[in-house]
Amino acid sequence: MLYIVIFIGLFAFVGYVFYKMYSKKTEQFPVHWHDILLKEVKFYRRLEPKEQKRFQNRMMQFLGEVYIDSVDFEIEELDEILIASSAVIPVFSFEEWHYPTVSGIILYPDSFNEDFEFSDKSKSKQIAGVVGTGRLEKKMILSRKALYHGFKNSNDKRNTAIHEFVHLIDKMDDKIDGIPEILMQNAYTIPWLKLVHDEMEAINDDKSDIRAYGGTNQAEFLAVASEYFFENPRLMKRKHPELYQMMAECFRVKI
Repeated sequence: MLYIVIFIGLFAFVGYVFYKMYSKKTEQFPVHWHDILLKEVKFYRRLEPKEQKRFQNRMMQFLGEVYIDSVDFEIEELDEILIASSAVIPVFSFEEWHYPTVSGIILYPDSFNEDFEFSDKSKSKQIAGVVGTGRLEKKMILSRKALYHGFKNSNDKRNTAIHEFVHLIDKMDDKIDGIPEILMQNAYTIPWLKLVHDEMEAINDDKSDIRAYGGTNQAEFLAVASEYFFENPRLMKRKHPELYQMMAECFRVKI
């Protein structure tokens, strides 16, 4: 009898926790964020007013589903705005979207090493963003400096936060392999892989303006190409028309 009581109590507690998690109220979009978005986020600026409203709602939905924490500084409004924008931009054309592969974002003031330390930059590889694994499963760690830079300069075709959210999209089929099944129909897979391998070969032969990191593997190519697509679509369309068309079909958007 005691075991039954304990089981019922535990079941009730777990149910309560899940209720609190999934009944978190989505807050209203702060009106003054509109002007900040117009200033800071080019993707938002290009949208029609009706679509801007939908972008706002998607931002607040995302912020209602994850927590954002920081290391050695206080979170500010712009941090939340840019993180939420980075989450929404790649999936804006998908009517219903949630990120089951992330529950929290941890923001560091600057780049960090593989041990998530940022005090000494002289002795180890520096990282601007990463999707966590193991004890950091369902966490994303971002450099605040890189987050801001991604929205300040589109000419360099880099946006660290969008890069990491594309990894999360890729991970939704349980594999970060550069073939995001949720974005691609089966018919796209073979031509996509051929295109990826051709583009990676060009990168590694120093015959492409796509960032060298995209030549590392298929997963990094997808994330790097997505940065390029959302940051400077006109240039991609001119220099890589086939890749641009494939990205536009996957993300269901023409920019």
